[in-house]
This record gives sequence, C-alpha cells and structure tokens, in this order.
Amino acid sequence: MSDYLRLRQICLVANDLPRVIADMQAIFGIKLAYQDPHVRRYGLENALFPFGLAFIEVVSPVEADTAAGRFLERSGGIGGYMAIFNCSDPDRRGRHANGLGVRTAHTIDHAGFHAVQLHPRDCRAAMIEFDRTEGEDDLRGPYGPAGGIGWTKAIKTDVTRRLAEIVVESPDPAGIGWHWSAIIEKPFVPDGEGGGRIAVDMTAVRFARGKGPRETLRTLTIEVADRRGIEQRAAQRGYPVAETGVEFCGVRFALKS
Repeated sequence: MSDYLRLRQICLVANDLPRVIADMQAIFGIKLAYQDPHVRRYGLENALFPFGLAFIEVVSPVEADTAAGRFLERSGGIGGYMAIFNCSDPDRRGRHANGLGVRTAHTIDHAGFHAVQLHPRDCRAAMIEFDRTEGEDDLRGPYGPAGGIGWTKAIKTDVTRRLAEIVVESPDPAGIGWHWSAIIEKPFVPDGEGGGRIAVDMTAVRFARGKGPRETLRTLTIEVADRRGIEQRAAQRGYPVAETGVEFCGVRFALKS
C-alpha cells in the first residue's frame, strides 16, 4: 500500500439540521448519502453529502455541552469545524503531530475504520483528522463515514461537480500555513501576498488574510455546472449571495464554473 494523503471531507456545524438537509439538496443539487448513528455518542446528529468523490458533513448538537456546540458558541456560527484527511497510516501521522506539540483529542475505531482527531486549539482554525477505511484505496470503494458501501448512489454532478479547495483565513496566513504544512507533511507554497497554498490530493488548502482577529476555515470552493441556478435558489431560501459566493452553514461556498 502506497503512502497517500487526501483532503476528502469537511465538517460544518449547524443548529437546525433538518433545514440544512433540505436546503443543501435544493440549492446545490446534491443528495444526502448517509446519517451516522455513531455520532450520537458525542451528543450529535449528522448528515453527509457527496460533492463529487469528496464529502461535506454537517453535524448538529442534540445534547448540551458538546464540543461542536461549544465551537458554535465560540465562533458565532462562522467557520468550518473539521478538515478530514484520508491517509494510509493515521497513527503514524498522529504521532508525528504529537511530536510537534499538537495533542490528540480523540481516536475512533469502528469495524474497518480508524481515525485520529487532533486538538483544535493546537491545529488552529479547525480540527484536523487523519483516518483510514479498509478498501478506500479505490475512491469509489468503502468509506466509513458514509456507512461503508452504497454511498456512490448519492453522487450527483449535474449541478455541483466537486469540492475543489478550502480557504483558511487568519491575521497571519503564512504562519498557519507553515503550521498546517508541518502537521500534514506537505509543502506550503507562499503566494507573494502574505498567504499561500498546500497542494493535497483531491482538495487543496489555501491560506488568506481574514478581516477579523479569528482564524477560521472560512470558504469552500465548489466547482459547479449551474452557478446562476445555485445563486437563485440560495437567495430564494434566504441565504446571502454575493460575487464571492453563497453564505451557507457558517462558511462561504465560492462557486467556480
């Protein structure tokens, strides 16, 4: 098995999951693939949507004092919660991060699935997870967070094609860029404007200067086939739409034709 690292899933947090499920499907023309019963042990419910072969997950607190609920309170509902990297050896990558002073927050084990979640305060901006599903070498094969197999039936790309890039905003974009580079062991390339980019399989990571003092996973860049239709449906459902994208579920969905 070759060594690999893919940014395959982004996790967002919202309070009204039924509304998010309905609006996500209606606006972006994608389908709900799976709702994971395992997240209930963390006081959450979730929904997972394929954007091409990558995923956007939305979790919602159903109990008091959950980590995701505290994130919502701290962030005011702005920013993504977690960046999830599939890799060949989550434990080795977790140990490497520990050696940099980045603590492990949780480990997760299900049949055929193993994950190491790093502490969000140590990662900055968002939690980083390294995980592996047995058989995920085939991108259309088993994927634990999506219930194993069968999730490919939910892929729908006639409106929204794929998740192409995430953007992390910070008052010190180069600083957090070098920090993430050290954690995920991929080179940070400065862009000459104070930020930069890390090329990762499937979904790239860009670092840019934000307007406020907080560090946030602020933008998801989505390749789309029907930008105008997405903008119209988002506006009809009450979401802010601008040239920079659609504000939805705490992040900006930047639409790239």
